[in-house]
Amino acid sequence: MGAEMLMALSALAVAVVTAVGGVATTVVGRRQPRGQRRRDDFAAVTARLDKDIERLEKRVAEQETASGRDRERISAQDFALRYLAGWCRTLVGYMRQSQLEPPPPPQPVPEEVRTYLHDLNT
Repeated sequence: MGAEMLMALSALAVAVVTAVGGVATTVVGRRQPRGQRRRDDFAAVTARLDKDIERLEKRVAEQETASGRDRERISAQDFALRYLAGWCRTLVGYMRQSQLEPPPPPQPVPEEVRTYLHDLNT
C-alpha cells in the first residue's frame, strides 16, 4: 500500500496545485480581461486624438475668421490707396492745366511701390 498511497498523494498534490492555479487565473482574469489593457490604451489614445482634432478644428475656424478680417482690411486699404492715387492725378492735372509744374516726389520712388503706381512717369 505504500506505492498506492504515494501515487494518491502525488495525484492529490497535482490536483490542489491545479485548483489553486485555476482560482488564481480566474481572479486575475476578472480584474483585467484578456486584452483589456490594449483596449484601455486604444480608448485613451482615441480620446486624446479627439481632443487634438477638436483643438485643430477650433484653430482652423479662428484662422478663417482672421483671414476674412484681413481680406476686408486689405480691400479697404486698396480702396484708400486707389482713392488717393486718383486724387493726386486730379491735382497734378489741375496744376498742369493752370500752367504750373507739380513738385517732384520728396524722395525716389522705391521699386516695390513702382509696381503699384502704373501711371508714374518717373
